[in-house]
Amino acid sequence: MAYVATLISNPSAPALTREAIHHARSVLPQAQDAVVLAPEVAVDIHFAPPLGADSQALADAVRGALGGAPLDVVVQMEAGRRKRLFLADMDSTMIGQECIDELADLVGLKAHVSAITERAMRGEIAFEPALRERVALLRGLPANVVGEVLRERIHLTPGAAELVGTMKANGAYTALVSGGFTLFTGNIAERLGFDEHRANTLLVDEGRFVGAVEEPILGREAKLATLVELRDQMHLAPSETMAVGDGANDLAMLCEAGLGVAYHAKPAVAAAAHARIDHGDLTALLFMQGYSRDDFRTA
Repeated sequence: MAYVATLISNPSAPALTREAIHHARSVLPQAQDAVVLAPEVAVDIHFAPPLGADSQALADAVRGALGGAPLDVVVQMEAGRRKRLFLADMDSTMIGQECIDELADLVGLKAHVSAITERAMRGEIAFEPALRERVALLRGLPANVVGEVLRERIHLTPGAAELVGTMKANGAYTALVSGGFTLFTGNIAERLGFDEHRANTLLVDEGRFVGAVEEPILGREAKLATLVELRDQMHLAPSETMAVGDGANDLAMLCEAGLGVAYHAKPAVAAAAHARIDHGDLTALLFMQGYSRDDFRTA
């Protein structure tokens, strides 16, 4: 069965050399010549491993051969690489920030809230009670500060627009699924062109946050349920789906997807996901599907 190894570097600091490609090919059985997806940024190496090969072990072998070079390695079967359903986490994935931490900064509690966020994303504490605890600290904050936070503090992750735009241009359905808040996902989904967004609703009374979210909370199980629901609605095989995230509440969704990608993720998430991106930007998710830079589109 044909496999492909994709080597990816960060487009802002290209690091893919001929030497690195040679080292990668040296540990891949029956490796063919590299197919350039973006010069000095990404290549595909098609190869034919023995029956029952383990893609994670093969990826680890390539990483070992690269000797610590800042390159991501994704190994998968060649067939069915391009996905038809894409689910994405928002905070620290499609955007570079954690929205609740930025809101907490406005009431002088960013360090405290960030510490709770970090523990929840690492899976050290349960997501739902951690969210309730953090939201309670926002009580009394004017809800209209969200516009200011979006304008001044929230920035799209490099490659986000190309990722969503290219997948949509090629017929994929895209959903932004966040344990954060609809006040933010609505804006980010519109900016990036997602087909839909789902998140938690911050309760507001007389223009101020009441310090609570609408129940039930959208967390780990709800993200998983969204993937299954959309997949079934579209009559897709599991292999036709892709999901990306960075935290423990993304893990069930990542494991259920045909290709679950840990993006600059917490260690436990990176270890469990099908693929990990530690160096590249979000265009890495296009390269691993076999798209070249010339194929990229934006919404």
